[in-house]
Amino acid sequence: MAKLKLASYWAAACGGCDVAILDIHEKILDLAAAADIVFWPIALDFKYADVEAMPDGNIDVTLFHGAVRNSENEHLAQLLRAKSKVLVAFGSCAHMGGIPGLANLFTREEIFKRVYHESQSTVNPEKVEPQPKLAVPEGEVTIPEMYDTVKTLNQVVDVDYYVPGCPPTPKQIWNVVQVIVSGQLPPKGTVVGASEKTQCDECPRPRKEKKITRFKRIATAQPDFESCFLEQGFLCMGPVTRGGCDTRCQLSGVGCRGCYGPPPNVLDQGAKALSAIASVIEAKDEAEVQKIIDEIPDPLRSFNRFGIPSSLITRKVL
Repeated sequence: MAKLKLASYWAAACGGCDVAILDIHEKILDLAAAADIVFWPIALDFKYADVEAMPDGNIDVTLFHGAVRNSENEHLAQLLRAKSKVLVAFGSCAHMGGIPGLANLFTREEIFKRVYHESQSTVNPEKVEPQPKLAVPEGEVTIPEMYDTVKTLNQVVDVDYYVPGCPPTPKQIWNVVQVIVSGQLPPKGTVVGASEKTQCDECPRPRKEKKITRFKRIATAQPDFESCFLEQGFLCMGPVTRGGCDTRCQLSGVGCRGCYGPPPNVLDQGAKALSAIASVIEAKDEAEVQKIIDEIPDPLRSFNRFGIPSSLITRKVL
């Protein structure tokens, strides 16, 4: 039986998904026994030309992690789509836009102004900004063009499966690997290796249906480790986040951040979170409601930290 051909590519992301793949530890040897890695730039010396020379459909499965932030990301998304039988949006950034997607709250010009002119660590008296093309004595130098809008992978190319998480857990990754190797693939569009239940359904912390009268922050208040974070007044995205990560954040002493994305049939995770939080606030009048809400730092980023590009309103209106 011929070995599978696997590929992994890192687009607009932090690299944590690549590290998470290595976190399957000695099972990487089992993976190597079942499949040949034909493209994984961070781990082995591959060139884009190697992929461009492959026949279409040559790669059995590609794990694509990272959002599409620039022209290079888009080129590789289209190239790997053509060369792969199965394309997987691997991790929060490819799945929903992730942390890079928060850039959609600003325009490209605003980002450049802050990064290259206004930040406290920047010294740029000539007001130089990166250009996609630059003529130098040796010839023309090019770099990828940064787009104004960060996109999820499925907003650029057709995606077969989704693996959520920032990053996916090693256990989840190994389960996905086993599914791939077995050849028993689920229906197209399936979120693989995660649960259809919410984090709250899987969280071991007991709930007592208590109402919230104020919000607190981990940085300035100490939660107890026996009861629900949300009922203590600490933000937790557990009610509106898909399970499957073994509630690793909650067990580490912080509320769920929402990186596994919304459970089935939830269109906008942030909007659903706002609704869920509002339903457990206890206040006597509108002024008290406003006072409680004002204690939430940056509600937009708190409720939609990982999913701005995949939300109902995908970016700042230009």
